[in-house]
Amino acid sequence: MSGGWLAIVGLGPGAARMLTPEVTEAIGQASDVIGYIPYVARVSPRAGLTLHASDNRVEIDRADHALRLAAAGGRVVVVSSGDPGVFAMAAAVFEALEAGPDHWRDLDIRVLPGITAMLAASAAAGAPLGHDFCAINLSDNLKPWDVIERRLALAAAADFAIAFYNPRSRARPDGLDRAFAVLRETCDDERPVLFARAVTTPDQSLRIVPLPQARGEMADMRTMVIIGSSRTRLIDRAAGPLLYTPRSIS
Repeated sequence: MSGGWLAIVGLGPGAARMLTPEVTEAIGQASDVIGYIPYVARVSPRAGLTLHASDNRVEIDRADHALRLAAAGGRVVVVSSGDPGVFAMAAAVFEALEAGPDHWRDLDIRVLPGITAMLAASAAAGAPLGHDFCAINLSDNLKPWDVIERRLALAAAADFAIAFYNPRSRARPDGLDRAFAVLRETCDDERPVLFARAVTTPDQSLRIVPLPQARGEMADMRTMVIIGSSRTRLIDRAAGPLLYTPRSIS
């Protein structure tokens, strides 16, 4: 092999200022950038760089392509939004690596972290993830709904704050309402629900409602939904409310 490498990177939640210097450096050195169409569009074209944009739901094909290019000597960057290890491309690359030819295992492969959406949304609203929390992907593309429902009920029973990834799409218009129904049955309280849309971009909007008033139509695929625990608090103030979960249980 001729010095190829593969970096799997996170572009952060949206704003260019949220990219880490390490990710910026890797993209600046790359010969190829591979990823989902809207994420590749966030990388500026330049001489010597080939952009490989592909549609959704082809993660393993994308990972195979990246590994083949790196094995041929390419300096390859696979881009994800947020952090590449959170419901993103790092796991897909390693699935392809494990199933692929042995010589791929000798490649220089790095995972470069990014600011994931749940952390950006939490910071924009205050600190709703200030105590124990979990993250659940509501997409049933890669796991059945009964698994999602069971995990929701258990997380609610354990009184975690919960961050929802991929809460709603045109193909899955009812999933978020189904999730809220599970939470209402388990929680039976008015814990706050944060709808954080397009965080860190000029389109950012934050909306906080009690769980009984939360509706699926309040979110889209650009929205991070965070459900507070029973201890999550709202501080009213003139500059806008602050949402936080106390660090201690007494």
